[in-house]
Amino acid sequence: MTERVKEAIDEIKRGVAEIIDEERVVALVKNYFEKNENFYVKAGFDPTAPDLHLGHTVLLQKMAQLQKYGAIVQFLIGDFTGQIGDPTGKNETRKKLDKDSVLKNAKTYEEQVYKVLDPAKTQIVFNSKWLNELGAAGLVELTTTFSVARMLEREDFEKRYRSQTPISISEFLYPLLQGYDSVALKCDIEMGGTDQKFNLLMGRQLQRVYNVGKEQAVIMMPLLEGLDGVNKMSKSLGNYIGVTDEQNLMFAKILSISDELMWRYYELLSRKSLKEIGELKDGVKNGYLHPKLVKEALAFEITARFHDENRAKAAKDEFDRVHKQNDLPSDMEEFTLKAPVWIAKAFVECTLSASTSQARRDINSGAAKLNQKRVEDEQLQLESGEYILQIGKRKFAKLKVV
Repeated sequence: MTERVKEAIDEIKRGVAEIIDEERVVALVKNYFEKNENFYVKAGFDPTAPDLHLGHTVLLQKMAQLQKYGAIVQFLIGDFTGQIGDPTGKNETRKKLDKDSVLKNAKTYEEQVYKVLDPAKTQIVFNSKWLNELGAAGLVELTTTFSVARMLEREDFEKRYRSQTPISISEFLYPLLQGYDSVALKCDIEMGGTDQKFNLLMGRQLQRVYNVGKEQAVIMMPLLEGLDGVNKMSKSLGNYIGVTDEQNLMFAKILSISDELMWRYYELLSRKSLKEIGELKDGVKNGYLHPKLVKEALAFEITARFHDENRAKAAKDEFDRVHKQNDLPSDMEEFTLKAPVWIAKAFVECTLSASTSQARRDINSGAAKLNQKRVEDEQLQLESGEYILQIGKRKFAKLKVV
């Protein structure tokens, strides 16, 4: 292996949880460097929600990296399979999405992925193209390639079967259809999260069964922890950083992560080389770089990627103004409510707390402020007047009580 290929493979392996058939990946990269021949990398996204978050971009970042070493990315939007719903990790049958919702969400995906991927080396494909053509006969043939017993070896299916939780036949079809995508696209590598291993291996098997002439390698990425540093990033858990988050919010969210989690984000999200990240770690360890400055650099890099450098700079200036000078943000959302208003209800109506119970917890923990002073009385009633409500360091709102 030449030094050039070795450096490329080291970068490709960075942050990766597992590679199946690493020899094939090495051969593909080597072939690109020696013969300038491209290879195809597939990753599928079911458009079940309209916006991507940074957890999704872990895969996108790795695919963008592979593009530098010869990959043509097949960004697969599962408009067909999205109507079934991926059962991975679910303890119940997912609700079926209607076609209009799937297509609407898919459109926003198209608009967002080019913030990371090189458009010239990306093919956006929809699996309805070949799965609609598969037809009833083709679908029946597909089901003969895998047994029910093997399907029940999958951990989430096994748990549901043992607990007598219903499993629909359509959920058995999902991994088969995902695997058939690899047959239709003839991809060389498929990527996904560690929770997708069963489905990713299905693609390898079906490429053999259908005599595609190749057997895809598999690259699995870890699931990115959210802002809490514990659970995987998820909108439902509220611990996410959205790709479409407003610049000030994105910058502030990244700065809110722990110093320890910062290195995880650097490894999985930053475009800095392993050498550059190593130098930053050494700087922090030896005391000549402050962790906050290193974290600010990460926040600036990611915010600039999804907005631009001028907006990232404006976000940094705004953060400094609000948090270093204890000032107020310049773009607070404004609300109007009728007097009297219970303080906990006010936080909910101003979208600062998810519920009155959460608002009371925020008050009791000291996170809630009224006109920049800590709220002491959770039963406080607000009479007519204008107020500044605040939760923590990032959430602000103007309230006019009439």
